[in-house]
Amino acid sequence: MPVAAPSSASSDLRSPLLYPAQPPAGDGEYATEKLCIDDMLRKYCGEFGFWQYKHFVLTSLAWALEAFHTMVMIFADREPGWRCVGQVSNCSSGAGSVCGLEPGSWEWVGGPGSSTVAEWGLVCGQKYKVGLVQALFFGGCMIGAGIFGHLSDSKLGRKGSLTVVCILNAIFGCLTALSPTYWTYALFRLLTGFSTGGVGLCAFVLATEPVGPSKRGLAGMSTFYFFSGGIAVLSGVAYIFRSWRYLYIATSIPSSLFLFLILPFVSESPRWYLVRGKMDQAMKIMHNIAIANGNYLPGGVSLALDDESSTSPNSKEEVESKEAITGSVIDVIKTPRTRLRLILVVAINFSCSVVYYGLSLNVVNLKTNLYINVLVNAVAEMPAYILTAVLLDKFGRKPLGVGTQWFSGLFCILGSLLSGHGKWKVVRMVCGVLGIFGMAGTYNLLFIYATELFPTVVRNAALGCATQAAQMGAILAPFVVVLGGGIPFAVFGVCGLVGGILTFYLPETLNRPLYDTMNGMEDGESAWTVA
Repeated sequence: MPVAAPSSASSDLRSPLLYPAQPPAGDGEYATEKLCIDDMLRKYCGEFGFWQYKHFVLTSLAWALEAFHTMVMIFADREPGWRCVGQVSNCSSGAGSVCGLEPGSWEWVGGPGSSTVAEWGLVCGQKYKVGLVQALFFGGCMIGAGIFGHLSDSKLGRKGSLTVVCILNAIFGCLTALSPTYWTYALFRLLTGFSTGGVGLCAFVLATEPVGPSKRGLAGMSTFYFFSGGIAVLSGVAYIFRSWRYLYIATSIPSSLFLFLILPFVSESPRWYLVRGKMDQAMKIMHNIAIANGNYLPGGVSLALDDESSTSPNSKEEVESKEAITGSVIDVIKTPRTRLRLILVVAINFSCSVVYYGLSLNVVNLKTNLYINVLVNAVAEMPAYILTAVLLDKFGRKPLGVGTQWFSGLFCILGSLLSGHGKWKVVRMVCGVLGIFGMAGTYNLLFIYATELFPTVVRNAALGCATQAAQMGAILAPFVVVLGGGIPFAVFGVCGLVGGILTFYLPETLNRPLYDTMNGMEDGESAWTVA
């Protein structure tokens, strides 16, 4: 008979001295109960106790690093103010731009080192180079997301991949500050994007995989607080370091600090150990979770993949001979169920990214203090995260995904019909704020939704494809913004409405198990369909 799980409500916790761990039985009965990770968390270890809380917070700090490396371009590539020099007759401070003014008749406020625009003269006919650097960065993110998504599912693991990207971010970020020319700067931004593309992806999966199914949604939704918090902190850092070179160094140092001060206290995912055939390491982590949470994991219980879990005995030779199970995007495409899911997730992430980044870029059009604008924009996203987190387990992933995208899309459509002058300009601005509010909630939801749609063996590979699609949308967004007028709002509105329609075709994952293998998912989904 399986050992009964202790009551979570009991205040009399079992002492290791009174209740020692059960030794393994003979070779024929090495384990009396085989459970998948979700069942073991529910029954014995605890779904979200002290261990998961500490692991989640430490791992999610990596999102702040991604915010630093991504949003630093707002300040480093800004066009600073300018002023006339001396009593030059053909220079007027009321001119809309410096284009057409004679060299030497004006100067940048803050000097040429205040931004890349000032240092390399990226104005007038050279202004496209600012957008090119941004596109190259997101292009690097797109490549990096796919590569590190595969590596984190295979040999490197979640923690190993996160370690590599932090090392690369620290190196490339500091080298960016030393760029002697524009094209060198563009190259290092491309390389920084390559490593940044894997940060949020690896951190999200690593933070949420040890969390139990009933708490995973709320935990997953909470990761984006760290991203918004990173943007808010960045505005203060940029206010202190007004030189773009010093700013890049200041935003790269935290990656090194995270590498040496945080990562040593972060554990590898037990799910990754399990699918790689490293049963001993996976069980060690599960025991650590149970102990830290004040629970008791009997020695006669062992882990199994979701398509193997049962209460039948498991021989010691079977456990020790488990081979690593690997998967890739090819495996996702081969299976009809996951192929359709991947296509839908990629399309939805693309459309949402166009809206989110497109609306975010409109901050510069407010013509007010840039540091305060970025801070307010970051803080404004947090209520959306709170609302979606509260409603996630009440209404489910699918209805919330449809609703937030349509909410954003409808206000964007309304903004496209309004004039950009007088009082209507303020109303259009409000439509933009409400649009980004809805899309911020969607963006938060998509990560946890996509995580639950694919099994562990291919999860990061699938998320890598979704992240690549999001980066493609980010590359396109600036080109939509430059169209001006009501056209960008119309494009954002259509993208939001189409994304909501596509979400209708995804299955609901609320309270569904997090599968480990492709076969386990097929069997489990078929059982849910029959039920």
